[in-house]
Amino acid sequence: MIIRIVKLNIKAPEIQNFKNTFNKNRNKIIGFKGCINVDLLQDKSNESIFFTYSKWENLNSIENYRNSTIFKGIWSTVKPFFNKKAQAWSLDQINRIEKP
Repeated sequence: MIIRIVKLNIKAPEIQNFKNTFNKNRNKIIGFKGCINVDLLQDKSNESIFFTYSKWENLNSIENYRNSTIFKGIWSTVKPFFNKKAQAWSLDQINRIEKP
């Protein structure tokens, strides 16, 4: 399993448009082969900063999604909302600690 974190800086006037676009497309994202889950997170101290936190079966699943018409359509819609270039990380989960 791969965890994918993407940091997005959104222009203040576009925040609601960004949230609406994510909500409109969330079922397409989660329905994509290899996607296990996806969350949209908003920074508590700066409402213009968002993160997507998603889990994927493997790196090929992420690459297939990034090359899909679904991703390209969503990305072309939200990219004009950005203040800065998006940053992305693909991570292996090494350990998880939960309360019993």
